[in-house]
Amino acid sequence: MTTRGSRTLRGCLLAGAVGDALGAAIEFDRIDRVRGRFGPSGLTDYAPAYGRLGAITDDTQMTLFTLEGLVLAKRRGSDPVHEVRVAYGRWLRTQGGPEVAHDGWLLDVPELHELRAPGTTCLTALRSGRLGTVESPINDSKGCGAVMRAAPVAWWSDDAREVFALATATGALTHGHPSGYLSAGVLAVVVQRLRLGASLPEAVDAARDELIRWDGHEEQLALLDLAVEMAARGVRPTPEVVETTLGGGWVGEEALAIGLLAALTARSAADGLLLAVNHSGDSDSTGAICGNLLGTRDGVDEVPEHWLADLELADVITRLADEAGELFET
Repeated sequence: MTTRGSRTLRGCLLAGAVGDALGAAIEFDRIDRVRGRFGPSGLTDYAPAYGRLGAITDDTQMTLFTLEGLVLAKRRGSDPVHEVRVAYGRWLRTQGGPEVAHDGWLLDVPELHELRAPGTTCLTALRSGRLGTVESPINDSKGCGAVMRAAPVAWWSDDAREVFALATATGALTHGHPSGYLSAGVLAVVVQRLRLGASLPEAVDAARDELIRWDGHEEQLALLDLAVEMAARGVRPTPEVVETTLGGGWVGEEALAIGLLAALTARSAADGLLLAVNHSGDSDSTGAICGNLLGTRDGVDEVPEHWLADLELADVITRLADEAGELFET
């Protein structure tokens, strides 16, 4: 039986993966090149990436391993940060890293062993064998590799403060700059409040309340507030607006702001996802973040059916979402 927790988690993960897959084909292209390839509207459908349509990237890979770590922590009553760190070791193994203990079942999925432009910061931090924490940063990176994978933490608890702290701790495993790990905390709380029935503006307010309690929040707060203010003025995130006001999305606070503005101004799930990926920057990460938000709020049924049909590993994503959703509801 599909529970409500499973349905919202399906929406979050599947819509996030669709955004990831849409952005995969244009991740490293400037918008003039995108328009040259696809026309004045930019990308409007899947385009080939990694030899197929609907290919996911490291964003979705790491999101799935985040969730698998949380599932194992829940079952065992163990430390979720530890289990997520071990799960990232399994992801590293899929990317050619060292042998690890066989745990969970994602390691058995052959397609997850594909190299999909994995982030240098994540690879370097995990290969180091060191444990990054907020108190003892592993580096000074604020890349978006922490926020892009953080959404599943929203299902860990109904307590916003606990979710924010856990998401920042799992983000700090690889990203040591506050804007790297605090962006993960913000996204996780926004998704958490959405799954509990809040509106998107209400969810952002709750996340903002948690953010301002943390040292080093000023940079993340400035872009979060800017995205909200732009949405309130009805500003659509055109490629030009994104580049001149929010940046390229390569770092945590920018990726979150772009994905959030697209979600706040979306006229539909398809509209929001295409807004989120059509810019001169990290299109797969901003698409994934927007998808996490819209999919949690509106459900997977709002995502165009043909995008879901062509999505790589949709069955794996659905299986893990249902497994986790049922577990977290008990």
